[in-house]
Amino acid sequence: MQILHPFRGSIQQYGEEISDANRYRPAGCPQCQAQCPLIAHGFYCRTLVDVVFDGVIRVRRYLCRLCKRTVSLLPDFALPYMRFSLSVIRLFLVARLLEGRCLREAAGAAWQPHMSYQRGQFWIRRFQKQAAALCTALASLTTVMAAADFLTRALHMLEAIGWMAAHRFLFAELRMHLLGWPRFLIPHGCRVSFPAAWPTF
Repeated sequence: MQILHPFRGSIQQYGEEISDANRYRPAGCPQCQAQCPLIAHGFYCRTLVDVVFDGVIRVRRYLCRLCKRTVSLLPDFALPYMRFSLSVIRLFLVARLLEGRCLREAAGAAWQPHMSYQRGQFWIRRFQKQAAALCTALASLTTVMAAADFLTRALHMLEAIGWMAAHRFLFAELRMHLLGWPRFLIPHGCRVSFPAAWPTF
């Protein structure tokens, strides 16, 4: 299971701080609810592309003594199963969908001028499918904004809340991926469902 680690600072600082197993050790297991500190269980590595970083980061893992399952502290600037950081994806989607820039210009705005056309289209399709659910899920965090469609409304709501804060809320409270889970990766094998969304204005 992954839980978000709300880190403040640069990716380089994250790499230094995560070396201390005690610094962010969970006080209990989020899976079996046991109230005893988890055991440090090493790291796994994953690639990450950010505005000023392109490389490998380590993700700290812990083990529950009772249920014997592991918990990973995924830094909240990284989306689960996505190579590009939340900052890069945000810059691209805002430039393309809110500002109306072409794909090449949107990639440049996200500091990824050589990003493939297919990757940008993939993010857009995933976000379009998720827009209505995002509007519903985020309604408790900000004022619902009038917009021509769910896509524009979701982007404005994310900008108002802050993408990092929204990601933390969605992932911790609802177990909802900001861009939507692929079918085979839905947490715990069950879909997250929301009530029917309100009509657009």
